[in-house]
Amino acid sequence: MKVLIFGATGMVGQGVLRECLRAPDVEAVQTVGRTRTGQLDPRLVELILPDLMDYRAAEPSLKGFDACFFCLGVSSAGMQEADYARLTYDLTLSAAQTLASLNPQMTFVYVSGASTDSTERGRSMWARVKGKTENALQRLPFKAVYLFRPGVIEPLNGARSKTRAYRLFYTVAKPFLSTLRALFPNHILSTEDIGNAMLAVARHGAPKAVLEVADIRALSRTASGPALDLHVG
Repeated sequence: MKVLIFGATGMVGQGVLRECLRAPDVEAVQTVGRTRTGQLDPRLVELILPDLMDYRAAEPSLKGFDACFFCLGVSSAGMQEADYARLTYDLTLSAAQTLASLNPQMTFVYVSGASTDSTERGRSMWARVKGKTENALQRLPFKAVYLFRPGVIEPLNGARSKTRAYRLFYTVAKPFLSTLRALFPNHILSTEDIGNAMLAVARHGAPKAVLEVADIRALSRTASGPALDLHVG
């Protein structure tokens, strides 16, 4: 399986990259972003692009992949809707439209968020924009599209948020998150859970496109062993 990862330097992306490099059936991983991850692995190639809205020059390097794990995202705190939409909807669709044309056999997995608004008409600005993004992705001619909606995420194995406020939160919450995840398994995920669940849907698919916390956690348990079947149901 050949995998693309967008946003591999973010907290979720770091965890997803780790699980991909640990998976025996992943033969190649290519990250796409503005900066390098700092990881070294013979299967890893890093594509550095200054403009993540324009992939024309990079198209030859984006062909031949089985799955894309799209982990790019920004916090909506303090942002106007137009700015947030540009960095969420426009940026995601720019990449996804290019990939759909180059890799129609691809499984595309998008990290959305709990309480995303699929109607695109709710009060919450970020939820409307995420909902619009999800809806647009499902209309693209990929083999399959899966929309991950995690809530609270526990960073494991050195994964670290790039957002200062989130780093502070995780520093304070770290002693409690593992316990809370054990007590409330359908409300809190780890970066390991998300990475393993992405690999699971790339291998076998999932019964539905929109995957909530409980769905992601259940899928992550199916990825404990190597699997080479890329059929998507």
